[in-house]
Amino acid sequence: MTGEVVVLEPGDEQAQKIAKAMSSPTANDILAILAAGTRSLSDITEQLNIPLTTVKYHVENLLDAGLIKISETRYSIKGREVKMYALTDRLLIVAPKRTNVRDLLLKYSSLFGFVIAGTLAIIGLSPLLSLQEAPAAAPRMMAAGMATEGGMNAAKAVSDNTAAIPAAGALDPAVAFFLGGVLVIIVLLCYEAWLWKKRR
Repeated sequence: MTGEVVVLEPGDEQAQKIAKAMSSPTANDILAILAAGTRSLSDITEQLNIPLTTVKYHVENLLDAGLIKISETRYSIKGREVKMYALTDRLLIVAPKRTNVRDLLLKYSSLFGFVIAGTLAIIGLSPLLSLQEAPAAAPRMMAAGMATEGGMNAAKAVSDNTAAIPAAGALDPAVAFFLGGVLVIIVLLCYEAWLWKKRR
């Protein structure tokens, strides 16, 4: 998912700082420029064709709101310090306190993490399971072979390749586990939404 998840309540200090920073079209233009990559104050000033003091004011508001950050510091040819600005990797959610969105997101993101871990574990164990099944298939293939030497060779060749051929219509266990886990999460999210709507 993305970087840090920040849940804001309407009216709190951080939400007010973000609202102040985003209230100007100039601030939105600065964010659009930084979306393309890191820039210095002079770079932004040149692109927007506005005074440096105006850019500096809006950049400071965006920094204070946590929407941008100083990604690095460079030095000009004259030896002056030049700060480079970039967008922060944050997901901002504004929600009333009673919805408790932070706990809900943490709960379901950790549950999804368990599903991913379980899927990876099944993928890791599947080669071991297929090796145990392959020798059991070999005696059946040999018994079904013809008495002739050519028939026995054909049966042996088929038995050697049995492990590499999945059963027709069989669903991979890892895929089945992942899809089942995602389905459970979706059902639980629908239930949470129903409870939230019922409480309103």
